[in-house]
Amino acid sequence: MRHGNSNRKFGRKTDQRRALMKSLAYSLALKGKIKTTEAKAKELRPFMEKLVTLGKKETPASKRLLVSRVGAPAAKKIFNDLAPTYKERAGGYLRITKMVRRKSDGAPQAVIEFV
Repeated sequence: MRHGNSNRKFGRKTDQRRALMKSLAYSLALKGKIKTTEAKAKELRPFMEKLVTLGKKETPASKRLLVSRVGAPAAKKIFNDLAPTYKERAGGYLRITKMVRRKSDGAPQAVIEFV
């Protein structure tokens, strides 16, 4: 039974899943908008929203955590650009828009972007 297992596994091991989320968050932070599969976008949204909320705190500990979770360039972008933009907003920084299915394998596609 899968009681309490709410995260998606994507057919990968734990370290590979972490690396996937880190790279998706890195790309999203730098570009502001990425196209990926719907399942990955749904898994990325809470991960990225927690990072933006962490960036709003502006403490040395939160900076270190951000750098360890997404890398230095993305952490800098979150601190300098994204966190001040959403200072007054209590959450809901990202939007997922569904797109047509991928032609090759029929996977549902989605665009995830900052509001």
